[in-house]
Amino acid sequence: MQSQRSSKLVKLVVLSLLAAISLVLFFISFPLPLLPPYLKVDFSDVPALLAGLIFSPLAGVVVVLIKNLLYFVASGATDPIGVTANFIAGSLFVFPVAYLYRRYQGVKSVVLGLIIGTVGMAVVMSVLNYFIILPAYSILIGMEMNDTIKTGAVLAGVLPFNFIKGIIVSLLFVPVFMKMSEWINQKRMEAL
Repeated sequence: MQSQRSSKLVKLVVLSLLAAISLVLFFISFPLPLLPPYLKVDFSDVPALLAGLIFSPLAGVVVVLIKNLLYFVASGATDPIGVTANFIAGSLFVFPVAYLYRRYQGVKSVVLGLIIGTVGMAVVMSVLNYFIILPAYSILIGMEMNDTIKTGAVLAGVLPFNFIKGIIVSLLFVPVFMKMSEWINQKRMEAL
């Protein structure tokens, strides 16, 4: 009973630390050339990926959620739409990686998860932006947004941005995973 509580406490502490690191990484972002400057790449999903690999896919999503809640509070609660969109995008990216790794382990499952996560994030976020996110922003700022503007924003901004972001984060994460795989497996066994 005592070791079970201790294990849950350790998990909570590790998830909190990973969420805090994720928040710091969220503030370190950069725009991509030729894309709208408000779309910025950051590496805040890397700690969430680690949480997902060590504990569970849900733990990775929880780190994404905590990061976004902390950012929402830290930024003065000015953009609930963007925070929600970031949470959805991060969850779409992290969950397949953690799920496939949990089932099959190894570098191949991580790479396949990153590919699925990147494609899923790009496609789903494009659809959500067209039908929900961009219309919500147009209401928020009081600007009319027709189908042509939404299509242009999705095809020239959202879709390529999410593909490129997924590729950049994946290219960073694969070597990190390969260097840390023994440690990740050790922590995974301890968490079970």
